[in-house]
Amino acid sequence: MKKYFDEFEPEQSRQTMGRTITETDIVIHAGQTGDFFPHHMDEEWCKTQPFQRRMAHGTLVFSIAVGLTAGEINEVAMTYGYERLRFVKPVFIGDTIRVDVKIKSKSDHKKPGFGLVVEQVEAYNQHREVVLVCEHILLVQKRAL
Repeated sequence: MKKYFDEFEPEQSRQTMGRTITETDIVIHAGQTGDFFPHHMDEEWCKTQPFQRRMAHGTLVFSIAVGLTAGEINEVAMTYGYERLRFVKPVFIGDTIRVDVKIKSKSDHKKPGFGLVVEQVEAYNQHREVVLVCEHILLVQKRAL
């Protein structure tokens, strides 16, 4: 698929399918990152804390949310980065997250023939509560004249 800079319009939006967070996700992510904090790994300790149960790593939720948005490959765009990342609410084992993506803005880039597209990304759980927000910045080729 090719979607050039000129074809992106502010307010265009899309939604992803859902993905349920499992204990296996958390254990694998802890092993990959070295983040074995008790908030993620110690069920008994968590019972003494405000949320009363283990929660997914924020970086795990971010990774899954980004993966959910990557349903199509745009040959003329690439990720330029992410900004304003916030973990709004915890995600627990058994929660299902979905992601809404909306074009927030677009602007020219200093590299001739390219522009920047900013997507507002919001991940939410099965109760439609927002759990993560960020901006995804894309470097997108302009259509040749």
